[in-house]
Amino acid sequence: MRTSKLNGIVFLLALLVLWECVAQAGWVNPLIVPPLSRILQVFYDLVSSGQIPLQIVASMKRAAAGYLLAALVFIPLGIAMGLWRRVDDFFAVIVEMLRPIPPPVVIPVALLFFGLEDSMKIFVIFFSCAWPILLNTLDGVRSVDPILLHTARTFGLSYGKTIWQVILPASAPQIMTGLRVSLPITLILVVISEMVGSTDGIGYFVLDAQRRFKVAQMYAGMLVLALLGYVLNVVFDWVYRNLLSWHVGSRKDES
Repeated sequence: MRTSKLNGIVFLLALLVLWECVAQAGWVNPLIVPPLSRILQVFYDLVSSGQIPLQIVASMKRAAAGYLLAALVFIPLGIAMGLWRRVDDFFAVIVEMLRPIPPPVVIPVALLFFGLEDSMKIFVIFFSCAWPILLNTLDGVRSVDPILLHTARTFGLSYGKTIWQVILPASAPQIMTGLRVSLPITLILVVISEMVGSTDGIGYFVLDAQRRFKVAQMYAGMLVLALLGYVLNVVFDWVYRNLLSWHVGSRKDES
């Protein structure tokens, strides 16, 4: 696996070197594809001047609010739907009707209700993250080994303790999968919503640079998004390994 990662890094570096060489040789229009060295210089200037950090903070505040709100609402709802048939029957039709709606389609509706305020972006992220979190939580609860539940009853655990000590730990890997899937969705939707209606944030920054023909600045904004996505994924992996070390260890033993 380490060799594969190293090969991937080497391949990426080769592509970046090729980009620089092609741009410097004039084989592409520099107004469309500037040299990588120029983009990195602009990126450095934007970071050192504080422009990029301000945009990152604005975007991450919205992303975190929508993501955490979705987790706080739809993890408990998924558990309830997995445990109680009546709750599942009540929400199933609503979920199946709303789930196929593409998240970007929700933006015009959110604009009508919330205008250009941050609440519009938060709602769009909340809606977009709802379904991966809800459905993975629901699947996790339903997939709990019946032997575990029988053992809990044998030892006389109350219903509340069974949920807390048996069902939640057993379904935790699936819940974390839903949170993982929602992470890139969060980043995508915060950017799209900022492009549609915002005066700050990375999405607005990239679109504004494109409109003003500041191509290197536009690519620098895209670089920020790529780095943010990578960092968020690394942080999530670290949290996953520490919270579910028992599950990670069992998977290694199986392999």
